[in-house]
Amino acid sequence: MPTGLSLHVGLNSVDPDRYDGWDGTLVACENDARDMARIATAAGFAPTVLLTKEGTVDGITAALRDAAGKLSDGDVLLFSYSGHGGQVPDVTGGDHEPDRRDETLVFYDRQFLDDEVHQEFLRFDEGVRIVTFFDCCHSGSSIELPGAAEVAGRYVPEPQQIALYERDRDFYDGLQRSLAASAAAEGDGQGPPVILVSACQDNQVAADGDVNGAFTEALLDVWHDGAFHGDYRTFHKAIQAKLPPTQSPNLYTTGAPTEAFLGQKPLTV
Repeated sequence: MPTGLSLHVGLNSVDPDRYDGWDGTLVACENDARDMARIATAAGFAPTVLLTKEGTVDGITAALRDAAGKLSDGDVLLFSYSGHGGQVPDVTGGDHEPDRRDETLVFYDRQFLDDEVHQEFLRFDEGVRIVTFFDCCHSGSSIELPGAAEVAGRYVPEPQQIALYERDRDFYDGLQRSLAASAAAEGDGQGPPVILVSACQDNQVAADGDVNGAFTEALLDVWHDGAFHGDYRTFHKAIQAKLPPTQSPNLYTTGAPTEAFLGQKPLTV
C-alpha cells in the first residue's frame, strides 16, 4: 500500500524582529492547518503540524526533507500552507512571468521563494505524487467578501513589502541567481508530479476569516468530511464556485501529473 505523509503549516503572525516591526497578525491560519490535518488524517495521511513560531524556514524545510527521505515511488505528500503571501522582483527572468515577480510564502523568519519550494520538491523521488493547498495571496490590496465587512487580506502590505525587499535585496537577488544556476545544472529533469490548488491568482488577494480563511472554508465545505465525489479538476471548480471573482482559486501543475493522478479523488493515498 502507498504511504501518505502530510505537512500543515499555519502562521497567525510572523517575527516582528525579522520583518522590521511588522507582525502580520492574522486570525484563522492556525485553524486552517489543524483542520487540514484533521481531514488528511481521516484520509489516511500521517500528519505533521507546524504553527506560527514553528513555521520557520529551517522547521518547514526539515519536515519536507524528512518526508522526501521516507517517500518513494507511488507514495504521496500533501502540503498545506496558510498564512501571508508576498512577491519580490525576479532578477533572473527564469519564470517567464509577465509581472517579472517571484511569489513568496511568508514564513515566520523570512519570505520563502516559489523557486525554493520547487527546489525542495526536487528532493522527492520522481514517482512521488505531491498535492499542495496554499491559502495565501500574492498582491497588495484589500478584499471584501459579499455580505461581509472588510476582511483582512493575507498579503504583506505594499510599504512593508518594498522596504523589506530593499533591506534584503542582495540576499534575494543572490538566492534567485543561485537557484537559477542549480536549475540549469540539473538539466531537463522535471521532478515529481505536483498539483497545486491555491487560494487565488497571482494578482489577487486571499481573505482571512473568523474561523478559517475564505479558501479553506470553501475547501472544507466542498470536501464535506470526505463525502465529495470527483477529481482534482472538479474539486477546484467547486471551491471556485463558492468564492467571489475577486478571489479566484487557481489549479496549477508542475512535473507533468498523469491523467490518472489528476483524475483521482483528492486526498487519495
